[in-house]
Amino acid sequence: MKLSTVSELLAKVPSLKEIEIKGWVRTFRANRFIALNDGSTINNIQCVVDFEKMDESFLKRITTGAAIHIKGELVESLGRGQKVEIKVNTINILGDCDPDEFPIQPKKHTFEFLRENAHLRTRTNTFSAVMRIRSTLSFAIHKYFVDNGFYHMHAPIITGSDAEGAGEMFRVSSLNPENLPKSEDGSIDYSQDFFGKETNLTVSGQLEAETYAMSLGKVYTFGPTFRAENSNTSRHLAEFWMIEPEVAFMDLAGNMDLAEDFLKNVLKYTLEKNREDLEFLDKRFLDEEKRKPQIERSEMSLIEKLNFVINNNFKRVSYTEAIEILRQSKPNKKKKFKYLIENWGSDLQSEHERFLVEKHFKCPVILFDYPATIKAFYMRLNEDGKTVRAMDILFPGIGEIVGGSQREERLEVLKEKMAKLDIPEEELWWYLDLRKYGTAVHSGFGLGFERLIMFATGMGNIRDVIPYPRTPQNAEF
Repeated sequence: MKLSTVSELLAKVPSLKEIEIKGWVRTFRANRFIALNDGSTINNIQCVVDFEKMDESFLKRITTGAAIHIKGELVESLGRGQKVEIKVNTINILGDCDPDEFPIQPKKHTFEFLRENAHLRTRTNTFSAVMRIRSTLSFAIHKYFVDNGFYHMHAPIITGSDAEGAGEMFRVSSLNPENLPKSEDGSIDYSQDFFGKETNLTVSGQLEAETYAMSLGKVYTFGPTFRAENSNTSRHLAEFWMIEPEVAFMDLAGNMDLAEDFLKNVLKYTLEKNREDLEFLDKRFLDEEKRKPQIERSEMSLIEKLNFVINNNFKRVSYTEAIEILRQSKPNKKKKFKYLIENWGSDLQSEHERFLVEKHFKCPVILFDYPATIKAFYMRLNEDGKTVRAMDILFPGIGEIVGGSQREERLEVLKEKMAKLDIPEEELWWYLDLRKYGTAVHSGFGLGFERLIMFATGMGNIRDVIPYPRTPQNAEF
């Protein structure tokens, strides 16, 4: 007999046909009603037990968290909430669960408590919904790029270069820390290390993706990246996943078109495929918002925010225009912003980005042509000599979600920018080679996968959208 899933059975018409299912007990009421879940849906299926035919000691083993195997008949439900239920013929307990020790009880738990039990937190409705949505988004991303002629590239995780120039990287070494080889000047002699040079975990696969774009045309990376930033905020992780497409012969305008189309498509696909999960998270989101001060509450529900992005054209605004709007805004003039905007060249904060999206333009916003001084060395310098062809996409409730640019394809200009930032040419000789051998206009962007999941699920902390968060002083599980 084929094993059924809860999601399959809930979609079926009641019949007396015998079915077979395995799952975990969520609740067991009155020695008669088992709420069973197998992870295939946020919904449980009710299994009705004839307790008079079962031994009392056996019934006591049917506890929250226990894994069971049920054979029975799918019949029309006599109760409210679902059309079908299972009339149980036999039960086999696959794995007992001590109710006095099992941490995930049928009650409300704090997210802090669930992070401490991250290996079990997907037994709850919230986290099972979040992780199903994570899976769907991952598939949607691959589907979008494959459908649009991109090739998937696996960028290296161990690297000898710092793509962002931030310097906050995790070192990779096989040297014995208790007996480090030293050079004559007293510094560590990395020539004796495994790779013969100092190496780190990557912060981005972008530079390597550019090399492949300049031969395959359209590529994307989707892999883990690492930042050794000692930050304990709700928006930072030490290990996270990045999506980074790179396209040859595409300028900044084409890059903005690609990013907008990409975001709309993957969110629309997820909204269609995970409607029940999103409706559940929508209710949770609204409940959470009610607890916030009026001034901090979102004006939209979770599903309204998703439709807001899917159904609105993204407004394209230059950094210069945006700065002037912010300088003249009421929050800035009345000093309501935590970070006041005074001069051109200021680096925008989340509060400024959300004001532009939620209050001023009332649609997603793409800012472009940023000051060169606040952007990375690889972004193409504009003719004015002070701005670069960079773009950031801003979403409601979250601010920046995508950052990208047209890349600097001119060899001499790129060398000058690297020299100003003290980036050694010998470290990125292969990157400079792209500008020597058939250089061309090319562009790309980066999207933090967990940031996208936060937006799609309404979760307020990035640690709750990744299976096992890696943060300062925390590498549990």
